[in-house]
Amino acid sequence: MPYVTVKMTEGRTDEQKKALVEKVTSAVSETVGARKENIHVLIEEISKNHLAKGGVRVIDM
Repeated sequence: MPYVTVKMTEGRTDEQKKALVEKVTSAVSETVGARKENIHVLIEEISKNHLAKGGVRVIDM
């Protein structure tokens, strides 16, 4: 049973997340031969207050 975690900053719509889950599931199924119903996808949303790049919080960019 493949488990995939996608980490991204918050702010995506439910429609975007649904499309992401469908495409990730298809890609994993095609690549490793797992049945789609056995693939788990977890989306972890990161607050822009809690992520920094180059010493600057993403929310401040």
